[in-house]
Amino acid sequence: MSEPIKVDIWSDIACPWCYIGKRKFEAGAGLFSGGGDDRDVEVEFHSFELSPDTPVDFHGNEADYLAQHKGISPEQAEQMLERVGGIAKQVGLDYDFGSMQHTNTVKAHELIHYAKAHGKQAEMKERLMRAYFIDGGHVGRIDDLIGYASEVGLDAEDARAALERNDYLAAVREDQATAQEFGINGVPFYVIDGKYGVSGAQEAATFAQVLEQVWTERGSDAAASDDEADVAGVYA
Repeated sequence: MSEPIKVDIWSDIACPWCYIGKRKFEAGAGLFSGGGDDRDVEVEFHSFELSPDTPVDFHGNEADYLAQHKGISPEQAEQMLERVGGIAKQVGLDYDFGSMQHTNTVKAHELIHYAKAHGKQAEMKERLMRAYFIDGGHVGRIDDLIGYASEVGLDAEDARAALERNDYLAAVREDQATAQEFGINGVPFYVIDGKYGVSGAQEAATFAQVLEQVWTERGSDAAASDDEADVAGVYA
């Protein structure tokens, strides 16, 4: 059975394009895996904070934050959010910008690392993004975060202790340092099989195409190795 193609994804919980990109990547990976021949994809999420200076309790809605952050009018901010919300709907996501509680996401990233250590990274990532964009949940406070941890089957009190001790803050910072080394300055960003970088919420077909290319190259490399082994056998 072939090794799955490893995909490392840098993203932020509070990034609307990251959730859209997550859905598009999932669709693209499904297209690729549907090709048979034991095609499979292994995903690992990595931390990226778009706005690390954001307070845990931001006073205002998402449009207020966007207007302040980008230096635009509230009307322009509303138009931007409406556009993004329309694109989100195309991939089955019903963003509720009016109910979003903008916050600092570092503790949420720590929780995702905790979940990874307990085999629940994918479930935790999805739950936090859904909480933020759709449910109007708060993803910056420990009390709220441990509730989401419990929902995906993690031990709430153990998760609380880990967050209060900052057990996974170093792992978050390591992800961010790696992003800098790679020159990643925007998310979502995908590193496929350690050698191809894909930036942004690309279409499903694009992701499927890159995965297929990597798969084909693997086959070519394997064939070349087999040929070398045959030659070595003849002249041994």
